[in-house]
Amino acid sequence: MREEIINCKNQALAQIMGSVDSNELERIRIAYLGKSGKLTSLIKNIKNVSEEDRGQIGILINQAKNTIIEEIANRKNSFKITPREWFDPTVPGIRQKIGHLHPTSIVISEMLSVFNNLGFSQMEGPEIETDHYNFELLNLPKDHPARSLQDVLYIEEPEILLRSHTSSVESRCLETIKPPFRVVVAGKCYRFENVNASNNAMFYQFQGFALQKGLSMADLKGTLYRFVKTYFGEERKIRYRCKYYPEVEPCVGLDLDCKFCNQKGCSVCKGRGWIEMLGAGMIHPKILKNFGHNPKEISGFAFGMGLDRIVMDRFNIKDIRSLYNGDIKYI
Repeated sequence: MREEIINCKNQALAQIMGSVDSNELERIRIAYLGKSGKLTSLIKNIKNVSEEDRGQIGILINQAKNTIIEEIANRKNSFKITPREWFDPTVPGIRQKIGHLHPTSIVISEMLSVFNNLGFSQMEGPEIETDHYNFELLNLPKDHPARSLQDVLYIEEPEILLRSHTSSVESRCLETIKPPFRVVVAGKCYRFENVNASNNAMFYQFQGFALQKGLSMADLKGTLYRFVKTYFGEERKIRYRCKYYPEVEPCVGLDLDCKFCNQKGCSVCKGRGWIEMLGAGMIHPKILKNFGHNPKEISGFAFGMGLDRIVMDRFNIKDIRSLYNGDIKYI
């Protein structure tokens, strides 16, 4: 009788899986579980089984009956569900890999946040510039020897070029904005450089300048001190050195202790233990006169820094070429 029960169950399941609608399922249910159904007839014959086997046969028949009832219900539910109803909005989707910001973009955003808190606004300017804004208005006439220190990439020599510094945006702001103002600029610059671990032909600069009555070197040094301590940490060391920049007078250079070697000397700091971070100073009186300002009545300061070196310091990158050579570890 065991074989009859198992065969009956298997036949019922096969017919259930092959059914196409609820009406056919009902006919199958009656054929197996109705008053005259196949499985019902087997139940009635339990009385003919020996007493010692009757318990096991009863369990087997109940299992077969429950399986048939369950499969009929599942199949009937499948007829009611449309493909659209299968969608469950609570099931998490597959998250797209969108990457992350470039280290330079991260640093620019962080630095802008610091200077915004110090009262600076953000400005931008063209990367294709004229000699007039890139040099002449910034106290760098055509015969100025400092021009030879900036190997310019010309598009149409001698007037159209790729800007060699973000100071060109300073020229445009001094020409169009009425003081007082404080402005920072972040952007690409271009020079003909020998590419190595700390220099590249395309690089980023971060420029800042301010113009108002009564500004002094104390305001400049206080601004830079607060920036360094806020961004790099209170424990970092800085020093100022006398420098020469034609755009400012007096001029200073700010160095930051090299954390790659703990000031012992390495390839990044070129054995000095210090990394030159920026040049700064008070805006040159000639530049103020170029834009119609009286140096005796108004003053300003300016600073410019190589942004790539700050990125290297921020992310412990020892070779500037890693930032722009497609290294997936950084981009």
